[in-house]
Amino acid sequence: MVRLSGEMDISRVDEVRALLLAAVTRTDGPAAVVVDLSDLTFCDSAGLNLLLRARLQAEESGHTLRLAAPGAQMLRLLEITDSLGLFPIDPSPPA
Repeated sequence: MVRLSGEMDISRVDEVRALLLAAVTRTDGPAAVVVDLSDLTFCDSAGLNLLLRARLQAEESGHTLRLAAPGAQMLRLLEITDSLGLFPIDPSPPA
């Protein structure tokens, strides 16, 4: 699981990219990589682009990238970019 908090914008994309790509390419990791968004307060297009790239990398590595507990702003961003259907969404973070 990858837990994100605060804002995911262009100033944090490089920091988060390494974390996400390491999680989705692990050969000994779980089949589903969950990104816990419950503490994420904002995501811009750079953050969304990173999630979309991580999703593709996960698929190439035989994994699924799941989003858990996205807030209203994140859901709206996914909706207006027609990206909502690309991710399995869990309503709450993993226990």
